[in-house]
Amino acid sequence: MAVGSWQALGQLSPPLLLLAVAALLSPAQAIPQAPESDLTFSLAPGHRECFYQPVKPGTVVEIEYQVIDGGELDVDFTVTAPSGTVLLAEHRQGDGVHSVDVKEEGDYEICFDNSFSHISEKLIFFEILLDHMQPEEERPEWMDAISADHLIGMKLEDLQESLNSVKARLSRSHQIQTVLRAFEARDRNLQESNLARVNLWSAASVLALMGVSALQVYLVRSLFEDKRRVHT
Repeated sequence: MAVGSWQALGQLSPPLLLLAVAALLSPAQAIPQAPESDLTFSLAPGHRECFYQPVKPGTVVEIEYQVIDGGELDVDFTVTAPSGTVLLAEHRQGDGVHSVDVKEEGDYEICFDNSFSHISEKLIFFEILLDHMQPEEERPEWMDAISADHLIGMKLEDLQESLNSVKARLSRSHQIQTVLRAFEARDRNLQESNLARVNLWSAASVLALMGVSALQVYLVRSLFEDKRRVHT
């Protein structure tokens, strides 16, 4: 936000200042924030889990998912419209980001399928972001109550737009941080799995080396043993 906007706002009289701040921070006047939700869950082997998101036409649904842990880090993913039309389908993928333009109202089905695996349980993270495409709002009535003499060369519409822009960017930053935490958890689980495999094969190699060494010692000693009997 520009420094000049804050200076101009500070020159308003106290009643008008309170009115302006209250109006700018009022949820009814702010640009609607796109609701977002995320979930991390375990998907048992041979099972399929579905989630339903009610959406209205004119909304853009952004879906991002990651397989954080389990098996080969893969899962089947589908998105189905209320009419039964399959909008998205992916087979044995580890992650994905998709956007869906909603044309019909209803509950959209988001499914994760692990039926191809009979042993590995999967830990899955996914996030849903709804971007409501709404027309521009009309001029709020509270703006008409403030005369031009009190604005002192500034536009409260610009100040409100700046506040809403900051709010939207903070929301986007929070979403990116959530995704990065999911990536971090996935990488950590992968490293721990690799460490366990390295330790297992290292222990097996040490045991095999000790066994081969003992066998070699036994064979060498057997070459120098005189097994002939001496008769007296």
